[in-house]
Amino acid sequence: MMNFSTYLKHPVFKVTSEICAQQNLKAYVIGGYVRDLFLERQSIDIDIVVVGNGLELAELVAKKLKVKKVTTFKNFGTAHFVYKNLDIEFVGARKESYVRDSRKPIVENGSLQDDQLRRDFTINALALALHPSEFGNLLDPFNGLSDLEKKIIRTPLDALKTFDDDPLRMMRAIRFASQLDFQIEKSVLLAIIENYIRIEIISMERIIDELNKIILSNSPSRGFQLLHSTKLLKVFFPEFCALSGIETINNLSHKDNFYHTLEVLDNISEKTDNLWLRWSAILHDIAKPLTKKFDEKIGWTFHGHEDLGARMVPKIFKRLRLPLDNKMKYVQKLVRLHLRPIALVKGNISDSAVRRLLFEAGEDIDDLMTLCNADITSKNEIKVNKYKKNFEIVYQKLKSVEEKDRLRNFQPPVDGQLIMETFGLGQCAEIGLIKSKIKEAILEGEIQNNPQDAFNFMLHLGKEMGLKRID
Repeated sequence: MMNFSTYLKHPVFKVTSEICAQQNLKAYVIGGYVRDLFLERQSIDIDIVVVGNGLELAELVAKKLKVKKVTTFKNFGTAHFVYKNLDIEFVGARKESYVRDSRKPIVENGSLQDDQLRRDFTINALALALHPSEFGNLLDPFNGLSDLEKKIIRTPLDALKTFDDDPLRMMRAIRFASQLDFQIEKSVLLAIIENYIRIEIISMERIIDELNKIILSNSPSRGFQLLHSTKLLKVFFPEFCALSGIETINNLSHKDNFYHTLEVLDNISEKTDNLWLRWSAILHDIAKPLTKKFDEKIGWTFHGHEDLGARMVPKIFKRLRLPLDNKMKYVQKLVRLHLRPIALVKGNISDSAVRRLLFEAGEDIDDLMTLCNADITSKNEIKVNKYKKNFEIVYQKLKSVEEKDRLRNFQPPVDGQLIMETFGLGQCAEIGLIKSKIKEAILEGEIQNNPQDAFNFMLHLGKEMGLKRID
């Protein structure tokens, strides 16, 4: 039997081993932590399965480690505490059975073999013994170590039963394939295709938790292509599936916007780990199917897809149980503005257009530029290089105008209170009109973005409107 005691250096393993000897208990570190040890990936979650009472062992280990707070879930037979930035969970070994219309299992006490058998994938069923007599011994009944070496996702049980029992495991299979760059074994992939509709019984929150992990992987397009080919994606994200396909009229075809979007997503993932910037890439062209038209003179058009797409963002976020706070507004803003920098590339770059973009994008201008740069995709390398070169000119222009006019986080140099005090006004429409005209004058470059120029311009506007200054 292979022994990996040298892997178990963390104090929690030593203490657990000592208490197992004292209490005559069998315990094992199992699952993702063991998998990641062999993959040399950092893991902050340690799962320890106990043949017996996991709650009691957790309390004893926590006391020895001088951990004050242990959270227990008696209904589930689990206990959890945090030690030196690691999340450590203890659970009694168990076996599970399922009712078809629910993913909540009927749980009974079981052996280590029962517990390994209920695991989703062979690579997550690896266990290392913690009792001193067998400390570090590997228990690998399903050849999970071999699957790790071969980079294969495989289930311990028949895959059809695995996914029928718990359909979320279909998402997890694709998530691991995307995160680890593994292949899903053929029979497992076919089982997902056969069971895809079962994902409907899973809560959207749990689906999106897995989807976000796919989005945060190094090459998220891999996960999305698997979600699409297995039909899982169309169950919970049909708008994205609608991007797929190419239509041809008069020998003129548009690009496949599904694969274009995935290319943009991979491009942006090379530059940022910001989940919501990656979501902006996913949704930047989401309204193209609804705005697609064919013009005999110019071919395919998608006029207004950025505005319609921005209006679609809140509905999509709400249905997918994504946050409806500033994160949603951030994505909405980037979707709405994503064509603006590219439009500057195509036309003459006036200071006024740059000021307006800076004003609207605000502090998110750098993220917008990252998105737009990622959106430059073509099989024609010369064309891509030309666009990127022009895009750099726009970026330098943005920096130049920003340094001069300070519009990234624009605040009016003259506020409503000063307007009221200057002209002896109460709340009225004239105040909003003056503020708007001052803003437009700054954006058009008619006055500088500073309090003195804005105040003088305010006096000029007041005079035109017949308002008298109160000295």
